[in-house]
Amino acid sequence: MSRHVGILTGGGDAPGLNAVIRAVVKYGVGQKGWLITGIEDAFDGLIARPMRLRRLVPRSCGGLLQKGGTMLGTTNRGDPFSWRDGKNHAHDVRVELDRLGIEGLIVVGGDGTMRIAQRLMIEEGVPVVGVPKTIDNDLGATDQTFGFQSAVDCVTDALDRLHTTAESHDRCIVVEVMGRDAGFIAMHGGIAGGADIILIPELPWDLARLRAKLEQRRNIGRPFSLIVVSEAARPIGGPDPKGRAGQLVVDALKEAEPDLDIRLMVLGHLQRGGSPVAVDRVLATRFGITAVDLVSEGRWGEMVALRDGRVIGVPLSEAVKANRVVDVAGELVHTARAVGVELGG
Repeated sequence: MSRHVGILTGGGDAPGLNAVIRAVVKYGVGQKGWLITGIEDAFDGLIARPMRLRRLVPRSCGGLLQKGGTMLGTTNRGDPFSWRDGKNHAHDVRVELDRLGIEGLIVVGGDGTMRIAQRLMIEEGVPVVGVPKTIDNDLGATDQTFGFQSAVDCVTDALDRLHTTAESHDRCIVVEVMGRDAGFIAMHGGIAGGADIILIPELPWDLARLRAKLEQRRNIGRPFSLIVVSEAARPIGGPDPKGRAGQLVVDALKEAEPDLDIRLMVLGHLQRGGSPVAVDRVLATRFGITAVDLVSEGRWGEMVALRDGRVIGVPLSEAVKANRVVDVAGELVHTARAVGVELGG
């Protein structure tokens, strides 16, 4: 009897989601002869009426490898334990999967989606295999997530472009990037793009140090600067910036130096959009193949993870235990400081 497995994508979109879906379908259906049902808009596809489902076959995955976004759609508001109507629909998910003959789910998402998946397995007995997804690269159980490198490349390209206009006008340009809880995008993108200052949530910044760096550059005949700011970066002793981290830096510098020509560029969802770079296409494909292998081996309750160059399965409980953050005493921070980047704290 053919196996029947569902797949859904939850949380924010990330370049490489479609590559995961493609790998699962090409391997699961094309090689193993399974039935794969795509569930649209995360768990909404099982809870909403009418349900939003589609049968996936290799032919339906044509052109997906290089395509950004997710063919199944996604949502940040699809928690079945507290759905948009205010009710708990977790048991309904179990009932519908049984009715459809779906033995378990491959759930692709970030930390929030993985927590929902683990809870469904514990409380409702829904068999789940997780695939980690976040451009922030902050999931603790894996060395890297797909989508991260594509976001870093976007930041690097933006800095390359902004460098020329900043230099032409002797201007300071502040570039706000994503990173809700961790500064990996800011650090990697800032180092790759030659930023002069990088501000991350792990190192609250000191205005005096920012001004000293700008003055140092002026003194050596470089009256322009690029400042990369993670969206969660805050000043020492300051509150949560609540999505205004870049503007807070601009306002602080402008108040301290009224004659400073300073501009703000918020990259926002540009970092999520577009085609995944080659690294993310390969990693997402490896994740999808390993997810199918875990299902084949009956290893429900695990999440695929990259560890020391190998893609393996780890317990979901480990995956949601703690997020990764930038090690302020680590090699990445040392690298930035060694090439003259000011980290503000």
